[in-house]
Amino acid sequence: MTEFIPPGSRFVDLPSPFAMKRGGALRGARMAYETWGRLDADGGNAILIVTGLSPDAHAASHAGDGTPGWWEPMLGPGKPIDTDRWFVVCVNSLGSCKGSTGPASIDPGTGEAYRLAFPELSVEDGADAAAHVVAALGIERLACVIGNSMGGMTALALIARHPGLARSHINICGAARALPFSIAIRSLQREAIRLDPMWQNGAYTDSAYPESGMRMARKLGVITYRSALEWDGRFGRVRLESDRRDDEDPFGLEFEVESYLEGHARRFVRRFDPNCYLYLSRSMDWFDIGESCGGGTEAGLAKLQLERALAIGVHTDILFPLQQQQQIADGLRAGGADAAFLPLESPQGHDAFLVDIARFGPAVADFLAALPPAPTARAG
Repeated sequence: MTEFIPPGSRFVDLPSPFAMKRGGALRGARMAYETWGRLDADGGNAILIVTGLSPDAHAASHAGDGTPGWWEPMLGPGKPIDTDRWFVVCVNSLGSCKGSTGPASIDPGTGEAYRLAFPELSVEDGADAAAHVVAALGIERLACVIGNSMGGMTALALIARHPGLARSHINICGAARALPFSIAIRSLQREAIRLDPMWQNGAYTDSAYPESGMRMARKLGVITYRSALEWDGRFGRVRLESDRRDDEDPFGLEFEVESYLEGHARRFVRRFDPNCYLYLSRSMDWFDIGESCGGGTEAGLAKLQLERALAIGVHTDILFPLQQQQQIADGLRAGGADAAFLPLESPQGHDAFLVDIARFGPAVADFLAALPPAPTARAG
C-alpha cells in the first residue's frame, strides 16, 4: 500500500468526522491541492480544477515543484488558463493515492491502511471535499469550476450540492451520468484486479502485488481513452522487429500496438494503488446528477445554478461519447444558464483534452476571457 504524493502538494484537513454519501465517515482525513497565480483582494478570480481518475493535483509546474504537470500546456502564464489573471486551485480526488485520503491512507482508528475498510466512495463525496478546500482557502465564490473526464462528474455534483459556489463551468469530456458501455468497461477493469490472486481481497503488499490484474485493467482503460482512428494512424499493422519478440511464446507480443499497451501498463501499475483504482472506478458507475437533485438526469441538470457554461467533447470519444456533453449543455440551458456545446473533430478520443491542446486550448481560453468580473465576490 503506497501513496504517490507530488512534492509541491499542500493539504487541507477535512471536518472530522467527514460524512460520506453512502454511509460511514472519515476521521482525520485531508485533501491535497496545488495552486497557481494570486487570489485577487475581492476573491473573484478563483478557478477550481477537478480531475479524472488517475491524475494528482500537480496540473502544471510552479515554484514549489518545477516538474511538468499533467496539463502543463493548458495552465500557466499566458496559457489558455492564464495564471496572470486567474488564481487556480487543482485538487487531488478524495479516494486517490496521490495525497488526498483514500484506501491506501492510514486509518487513524487502527494505525493501518484502510484498504477495503474505507467507506463506500461516491463522486459526491469528492465534490464535497473539493468544496471544503475552496472554503478553507477563503474563496466564497469561484469564477469557474473546470472538470475533465471523472472531474466533469465531480464538477456537476459540486454545483448541485453547493448552489452558488461557482459562477460558471467548463465540462470537458465529462458526463452527467455513467452509460452502460462505460460501466461495462470499468467493471472488467475491476474484475481483472480482483481476479488476480495477489489482490488477496485488498490485502496485497509491495512484494505480493496484483501486477497482472493492474496491467490488464490499465490496458483496457488505455484502449478506451484513444480512438480506433488514432490506433490505426499511429500503429497500423506494423510488427515488432524480431529482436523485440519472445520467440518462445507462441502468443507473445507481435504488433507495435501490443508493445505500446504493455509498456504503458507497466509504467502505471506501480504508480497507482489498486484499491484506490477500484473505489474511484466504482464511484463513476454510481453517478447520476439526477440522484443529487432528486429526479432524472435532465431535470437534475436544469436545477443547477450557473451563469455560463461550456461543454466540450470530441467525436471519437467512446468512453464519454459526444451526446453526453450535448446533454450537459442542453440541460444547463434549460435551467437558465448561458450554456454552449462545442464538439471537436479530434482523432485522439477521450484523452484528447490532455494532448490536443491546439483544439482544446483556444476553446477554454475564449470562454475564460469572456467571463466578466465578479464585483460581489470577495475573499473571506
